[in-house]
Amino acid sequence: MRDLTASSEREACQPRFPAHALAGLAGTSFKPQHLQAILAGPRPRGFFEIHAENYMGAGGPPHRALEAIRRDHALSLHGVCLSIGAPQPLDTAHLARFADLVLRYEPALISEHLSWSTHETVYFNDLLPLPLTEATLAWVCEHIDQVQEAIRRPLLLENPSTYVLFREQTMRETEFLRAVTRRTGCGLLLDVNNVFVSATNHGFSPLEYLADYPLGLVGEIHLAGHAEQSDDEGGPLLIDSHDRPVADAVWSLFESVIARVGPIPTLIEWDSEIPEWPRLEAEVAAAQKILDHAASVGGRSHAA
Repeated sequence: MRDLTASSEREACQPRFPAHALAGLAGTSFKPQHLQAILAGPRPRGFFEIHAENYMGAGGPPHRALEAIRRDHALSLHGVCLSIGAPQPLDTAHLARFADLVLRYEPALISEHLSWSTHETVYFNDLLPLPLTEATLAWVCEHIDQVQEAIRRPLLLENPSTYVLFREQTMRETEFLRAVTRRTGCGLLLDVNNVFVSATNHGFSPLEYLADYPLGLVGEIHLAGHAEQSDDEGGPLLIDSHDRPVADAVWSLFESVIARVGPIPTLIEWDSEIPEWPRLEAEVAAAQKILDHAASVGGRSHAA
């Protein structure tokens, strides 16, 4: 196992993601079915995240609900269909709609995935993995440059949950992400559940992965629940399902990250089998408690 303290000292002089309005806050995905409960209760302390593709129409009920939330709460904008990892050019019409949302709602943070979801004119309902090679790195960086030019803001790139590996892969995921940030100036979105899911599926240590991850460039953290299954040989297979509470092992990893780098904005994702608002509030409160403890002990003073 890698020495997290040594890793922290090595990265202490590296660039850090800029401070912003959501520092130290926990939030959750905004779901329209929770709107009335949110508006009727005390104002939540944190923020809400939306999937950009749900709001690419010009108006209607989705925008009226979001406008009601945006009046009193900060937003994080999370893209799921830009297909940054595809070798083909970005869909410029889709990117323009994405940029229009940035102008309209002025989110505090903007993010997308290290994945692909398009082939020619077909969109797949999934975030598909990439072979991490120099060729892939070149087009991913080109696409991130294009997105950042369109939105005139830094983009956060999220590490994926993966279920297959590629023989032609020549770079570790942490090495690839570090190279992307150097070439493009983007930040990172660390999905701790994705780290745990991938580590379990491929048999590596999540702590060793995090020891090699450029945590100083993380602008946001995601936490979510995962489903437990078995592969064809009876081994453990985890699915990033976003349909249940955050697992204890993921909470433990999250605490280790926050203890190392301080209270980074943290988002609870819950996208199917959506519970009533109080259940989701409880998950946010659990994350906020960890962030508040880190702030009280000055976690960022020894950040990596």
